[in-house]
Amino acid sequence: MKIPISYNIRNLWARRLTTALTVSGIALVVFVFASVLMLSQGVEDTLVATGSNDNVIILRKSSQSEMMSAVSRDQIGIISTFPEVGQTQEGKPFATSDVVTLININKKGSNDMGNVAVRGISSGAFALRPQVSLQDGRWFQPGMYEIVVGNKIHDQFVDMEVGQTVQIGSKRWTIVGVIDGGKTGFASEVWADADIVMTEFNRGTTYSTYTFKLKDVNDFETIKTKLETEQRLQDLEVKREQDFYLEQSKFMAGFINGLGLFITVIFSFGAMIGAMITMYASVANRTVEIGTLRALGFRRRSILTAFLIEAVALSSIGGIIGLFLASFMEFVSFSTTNFGSFSELAFGFSLSAGVIINTVIFFLVMGIVGGFLPAVRASRMNIINALRAS
Repeated sequence: MKIPISYNIRNLWARRLTTALTVSGIALVVFVFASVLMLSQGVEDTLVATGSNDNVIILRKSSQSEMMSAVSRDQIGIISTFPEVGQTQEGKPFATSDVVTLININKKGSNDMGNVAVRGISSGAFALRPQVSLQDGRWFQPGMYEIVVGNKIHDQFVDMEVGQTVQIGSKRWTIVGVIDGGKTGFASEVWADADIVMTEFNRGTTYSTYTFKLKDVNDFETIKTKLETEQRLQDLEVKREQDFYLEQSKFMAGFINGLGLFITVIFSFGAMIGAMITMYASVANRTVEIGTLRALGFRRRSILTAFLIEAVALSSIGGIIGLFLASFMEFVSFSTTNFGSFSELAFGFSLSAGVIINTVIFFLVMGIVGGFLPAVRASRMNIINALRAS
């Protein structure tokens, strides 16, 4: 015979205080676990959203970031003649030649300074990156010492208002606009004219990267082959823009996962021990009850299943509460150094289907592990000894 589920529900309700304490501990652990996964997912989502699937980026081989890359003006001239490069209505390459460098700016509310990425762009960048829009002010004028700042930089650093000036290199640059980068890494950058940035930082005729839209998204392999066979382009490589930014997120996301999961594992042991103690106490208090069930004909496996169901129910209630509370972290933004570029990166917590599935698996495993030994003890009780305990 199987023990009805209503039996488990009544037992949990009869021990409301113990149940509440155990559920609270599990909820806390699940909250931490889910938040770590959401933070890691937020980093990945931010950087992946920065790139587009039909854009490709050209950079120097083995470059770990745009700042470590170098693409000459002559090489860009050769690549821009490839028929696979998309064209604007004016017949110009649908592309941008970018140069990326870092500056230090004071953060709001503290004496700390952060590294901010300055991206020198060409005029094609505005059309190439439709995810970026003007939030306030105007776009900078080519050939002028003017900049637009990302909305995250505007919100988190001092003196980032339109009309104020920022020291970049040897000169003061005027902020003429604020851009809304949405949930992309561009929200954490400063944009300026590429040629002026190159002049200021003595880059000569060398850009950091060359990014362009493919005329056909399937032309990627053709471009890759041309870079491998053209003698003057041997030191360059091509990547899909989205893949490049995904690679940038891996180290940082991995670090967050590693540190967070280490803490979570420690907490989870505590939660599982708490659940185990709760179930052992339940078994001890229900010795006669268990003996009666056995005497009525319920099998050992039915007893085992019943106690396991209680443990999983405890874990599930706590897990759902913890996941629900973690979902509110989506309203929180976070800013730290991107280990790939060493520049400031603002991102938020992201609750995805993968995060939910992994969290559910996590709290179910906690319940099974925490309840297994007490359930085994309950199922192995001798009927006569259990009835004598009264």
